[in-house]
Amino acid sequence: MPPYTDITTEIDNAPAGAQIAAIFDFDGTIIAGYSVFSFLREQVRRGDLAPSEIVAVVEAVARFGLGNSDFAALMSLSAQSMKGLKEQDYLDVAQKIFERDLAKKIFPETRALIEAHMRKGHTVAIISSATPYQVEPCAKYLGIDDVYCSTMEVSNGMFTGELGGPLCFGIGKVNAAVALAKAKNVNLDDSYFYSDSTDDIELLEYVGHPRPLNPSQKLREIAETRAWPTRTFKSRTSSSTLGVTRNIATKLSLVGSVVAGLPIWALSGSKQEARNFSMSTFADVASAVAGLKLEIIGEKNLWASRPAVFIFNHQSDIDVLICSKLLRRNFSGVGKAEIKKMPFIGRAMEYAGVVLIDRKNSKSAIAALEPLIDRIKQDNISVVIAPEGTRTHSKKPLPFKKGAFHIAMQAGVPIVPIVIHNAMDVSPKGDSLYYPGTVEVEVLSPINTSRWTPENLDKQVAKVEAIYKSTLGKSTAVVE
Repeated sequence: MPPYTDITTEIDNAPAGAQIAAIFDFDGTIIAGYSVFSFLREQVRRGDLAPSEIVAVVEAVARFGLGNSDFAALMSLSAQSMKGLKEQDYLDVAQKIFERDLAKKIFPETRALIEAHMRKGHTVAIISSATPYQVEPCAKYLGIDDVYCSTMEVSNGMFTGELGGPLCFGIGKVNAAVALAKAKNVNLDDSYFYSDSTDDIELLEYVGHPRPLNPSQKLREIAETRAWPTRTFKSRTSSSTLGVTRNIATKLSLVGSVVAGLPIWALSGSKQEARNFSMSTFADVASAVAGLKLEIIGEKNLWASRPAVFIFNHQSDIDVLICSKLLRRNFSGVGKAEIKKMPFIGRAMEYAGVVLIDRKNSKSAIAALEPLIDRIKQDNISVVIAPEGTRTHSKKPLPFKKGAFHIAMQAGVPIVPIVIHNAMDVSPKGDSLYYPGTVEVEVLSPINTSRWTPENLDKQVAKVEAIYKSTLGKSTAVVE
C-alpha cells in the first residue's frame, strides 16, 4: 500500500473539481512549530535587531502565546523591527531560511493531504496570519499558488515599519477565504479548512468541512463537542536524540557490515563476494535501524537486464540505503569526494566499490568514472548514480548531468530509472534526524542505449529527464 493512503482516503473518495477549496493554515499545520522563531534567529544573527528590540519581540511572542497580548500588537512590533530593511534582502533571506530550517519541518502527512486535494483538482490555498516571507517559499515548494497572509508595508523597496493592510487573523481569515471564493468560483460550503488553533475558529466554523489538524488541547475539546474529525501528526515532533541516533547508527552499520565481510574475502579470495555480503547486510541492518520500509513498484525491472546503469533522483542522503536495499549485489556507486573526510565511513564506502569524485572538477570527475566502464564490461558490475549530482528539496528533479548516460552508452548497457517519490519524509535535506517511514519507489523498464551516440546524447538525456518529471508529477496530477 502506498504511504499515507489511510490519511488521504477521505479526499480520494471526495468529489472532484476546482469549486471545492482545500485551505491550510501554515504554522503547526503544514510545518511543525512556528516559523517566526527561525526568522527571529536570523535577524539576530544578521544584526538587524538591537538588543532592546530582541527583548521586546521575544516578550511580545511570549505574551501572545500565553494569551496576554493581541495579535495586532505583536505584528505591529514585528513591522517596526523591520523598518529600514530592504525587502529584496529579506526575500533572499526568506528563501535561505526555508531551505535551511523550514523545509525539513513540513509534515509529510500534510503534504500528502495537499497532493490528494491537487489530484482531485481542488483549489488548494494557504491562509495564514504569518507574513508572505515565511509562507511563500514553502507554498512554491508545495506547488500552491494561492496564498493569503498578513503583509508589511513597503515603499521604494524598503520596509516602512507599518503593517501593509488588514491582518489575516481571526475574522481576517474568513475575509481571505471569501476573497478566494470570489476569485476562484469556490463554494466554501463544500470546502475544507485545516488548522491547529482556536485562533482560526471563525474560519473553521465558516467552511463546510472543518478539519482540525494537530489541534491544541482547547481546539481538540471544541472539535469533540462538534464532531469535527481531527488528526495529529507526530512525524516531525519525535525525539531529536532518537532521530540523531538512528542517523549515526545507520551510517555506522555500513562500517560493521564491511568488517563482517572481510573474512569472506580472506577465505574465498573474492573481494566482490565480500562486497556483496557487506552491502546486502548493510541494506537489511541499516533499514531496520533507520525504520525504513520500501513500497516498490516494478521490482522485476531491478533484475530484468544486468549489468545496467541505474539512475535515481536524489532527494535525501538515505537514497544510498534505498539503492543498496534495491540492488543488493554486484553493483558499484558514485559519491562526492567529501565522503573521504568522514572517519571510517569514507574508507568503508571505498571498500564497497563506491567511486568518490570531486564535483567541482569536471575533468577529474570524468577521469574517475572511466574505470566503471571497464567494471561493467569485464566484471558484469552494475553502476548506480544520481544524474542530478546533488540533492534537491523538491520532487521536481534538477537538470541531469550526462556522466551516467556516457557510462551506459560506452559500456553498451541499458539505463534503468529508479524514481524515488518521498525519501525526504524519512531524511529531509539539511536535517540530521532520521524519521521512521515508508518510501514509495518505482523502478521503470530498462532503456536501450544501443542507438545512442555522442551526437544525440543530449536528446536522449532530455527524454529520460522528462520521464522522471512525468512520473514524479503523478502524485499531484489532476483526476479528470
